[in-house]
Amino acid sequence: MSQTTAPMSLLRLSSILASTATAAASSTAASTTTAATASPARPSPPAHAAFRERLRSGTLGPYDARHLFDELLLRRDAPAPARGLNELLSALARAPPSAACRDVPALAVELFKRMDRCACPEAAPTIYTYNILINCYRRARRPDLGLPVFGRLLRTGLGPDVFSYNALIDGFSKEGEVDKAHDLFYKMEEQGIMPNVVTYSSLINGLCKTKEMDKAERVLRQMVGAGIRPNNMTYNCLIHGYSTSGMWKESVRVFKEMSSSRLVPDVSNCNSFMTALCKHGRIKEARDIFDSMVLKGPKPDVISYGALLHGYATAGCIAGMDNLFNVMVCEGVVPDRHVFNTLINAYARLGMMDKSLLIFEDMKKQGVNPDIITFSTVISAFCRLDRLDDAMEKFKHMIDIGVPLDTAVYGCLIQGQCNRGDLVKAKELISDMLSKGIPPPCIKFFTSIINNLCKEGRVAEGKDIVDLIIHTGQRPNLITFNSLVDGYCLVGNMKEAVGLLDSMESVGVEPDIYTYNTLVDGYCKHGRIDDALTLFRDMLHKRVTLTSVSYNIILHGLFQARRTVVAKEMFHEMIESGMAVSIHTYATVLGGLCRNNCTDEANMLLEKLFSMNVKFDILTSNIVIRAMFKVGRMQEAKELFAAISTYGLVPTILTYRVMITNLIKEESFEDADNLFSSMEKSGCTPDSRILNEIIRMLLNKGEIAKAGHYLSKIDKKGILPEATTTSLLIYLFSVNGKYREYIKLLPEKYRFLREQTAVDNCI
Repeated sequence: MSQTTAPMSLLRLSSILASTATAAASSTAASTTTAATASPARPSPPAHAAFRERLRSGTLGPYDARHLFDELLLRRDAPAPARGLNELLSALARAPPSAACRDVPALAVELFKRMDRCACPEAAPTIYTYNILINCYRRARRPDLGLPVFGRLLRTGLGPDVFSYNALIDGFSKEGEVDKAHDLFYKMEEQGIMPNVVTYSSLINGLCKTKEMDKAERVLRQMVGAGIRPNNMTYNCLIHGYSTSGMWKESVRVFKEMSSSRLVPDVSNCNSFMTALCKHGRIKEARDIFDSMVLKGPKPDVISYGALLHGYATAGCIAGMDNLFNVMVCEGVVPDRHVFNTLINAYARLGMMDKSLLIFEDMKKQGVNPDIITFSTVISAFCRLDRLDDAMEKFKHMIDIGVPLDTAVYGCLIQGQCNRGDLVKAKELISDMLSKGIPPPCIKFFTSIINNLCKEGRVAEGKDIVDLIIHTGQRPNLITFNSLVDGYCLVGNMKEAVGLLDSMESVGVEPDIYTYNTLVDGYCKHGRIDDALTLFRDMLHKRVTLTSVSYNIILHGLFQARRTVVAKEMFHEMIESGMAVSIHTYATVLGGLCRNNCTDEANMLLEKLFSMNVKFDILTSNIVIRAMFKVGRMQEAKELFAAISTYGLVPTILTYRVMITNLIKEESFEDADNLFSSMEKSGCTPDSRILNEIIRMLLNKGEIAKAGHYLSKIDKKGILPEATTTSLLIYLFSVNGKYREYIKLLPEKYRFLREQTAVDNCI
């Protein structure tokens, strides 16, 4: 059973059931018991006062509760009326668990049964008694246990009433069991009990929690059609529901709809709306709402500040976060744990651990105890920075002050040790958590570590982590093995990569098409095309279902190895097999034909592609444009480039490089310059590769002034010329160089070449 952890104020405990039944109807379903004490109370007997005092102090245990309750119930002069007993029962049902009484609902049920057994009619349970008990189960998040109480209420003939239904509908809605809540709603109407604003709002809340926003809107329309005006709680549920569903524009619509209905947004509405905006990166709009709250009300509370601080932190706007926190402190709003955790996490993500730890210490000084989230944040950051000693120190501190450990904290430390390569300590941590009954990290966690290590080329360390997986009682899965295969192929250790096929078989894991594709690709990339072909044929014999990706890999490898005849045969084999040939396969073949000077065949394939009227993506467009230049179809290449935007595509730096370099080849220098300017204006930033390639081509074409213009661009960007560019400059502008007399056309920075070559001659 879930237990309430938030402390209950003395004020709340000392004013039990003071409101009337009318006030209860406009509050949440939690207030259904208040109608039980609408009339003035007689002076409380001593047992009544003692019960309440012990309950308030958290020292009322089950034995004392029974004794004091019986004293009231079995008084010789006159038993306490049901109203007084209901008041005590309600106070007990609303009290949080304590050291003296951990199972409050069980005790409330026991006292209810004592009332039920009492022979005095005055002390017999009323409808309010039953509602108190149903509400008790609702608060304990066990509405299913409230149903038998509801059934008994039906049999007594005392009810149910709208409060009985509201308690159950709210309970099931909050637990995500919206179908049960719906059934109760319809039964309620069948019995002639009119739903109120609490009923509808509870049902809408449940639908929003399950992200059934269309149904929530239908219930809202039904509510309005029944003449019941939605309140702040109703709109708050919808704003929050749309926000968590990623529909922030709908959140905005609901907020505006609420404002236009003459309903003044309360702080809860504003907080939900700000949270929705921040979640979708609309920090400026969220700040506008916050500033409006400051000027016009409602006054921002700690949750308001927390929502906006979290928005700033998520966006990486540390200055905005700091400024807002200073405002919060100046306004006297006391930060809670969520605010402190937000600040600590924001600084930790940026590696600002000194600042993060200062907030951590300030948090403790202000009497806010760090929780599992606080420690996890700090420990995770230390592990990312490879400060494992500091991480372990915080881990020990966490244990010393009694913060419960969980899988996530251990996971941070285990990952840190694995990344450092200390698998002995990682194994010790796993043993420690297992001995404490904490579930080990899942296979996905370990596979992620293996994958990261393999990408860094640390495949041997990745393979050792398989032992850790086995140590936790789990088995490596297909994704684990595929990560290792990928890693070994990356470093060129094909023997180990292929050997993993046997390891997979030994633990009952079947290789999939991704496994085989990775191995074929590994062979191709490392120049072992015959081994790649053999494995590809084995795949056919093993009846592995080949995909277009499989063919793309082997075709690309064959063309790279200049095995053009075999590649063409493989391509025809693919077509004859009935497999759909994707545009990427055509692009692979076209690129391969061009690289191997198969001009006629490339031309034929281009014609076929155009006749098919296929839609190119930008990668395919790049290949086709390059192929057109290669086979001498320059005008068509230019036309295709011009048409790229009509296909909804955006040229990449590679697209521009293909076009500009080919324009320079055909000595269309002005067109090349214009295209380069267009590239810069479009926001596509030229990189070192394209600039250096343009400079070398222009130098070789004798366009010294133009080459000097692009050298100036390199200097402005702070990019150093590549070694091949520098060598070419020295060669061309030496004393005996071809363009020695034109050195003055280069930027001043490069005129040292003249002096340098003169010195070289003297030497």
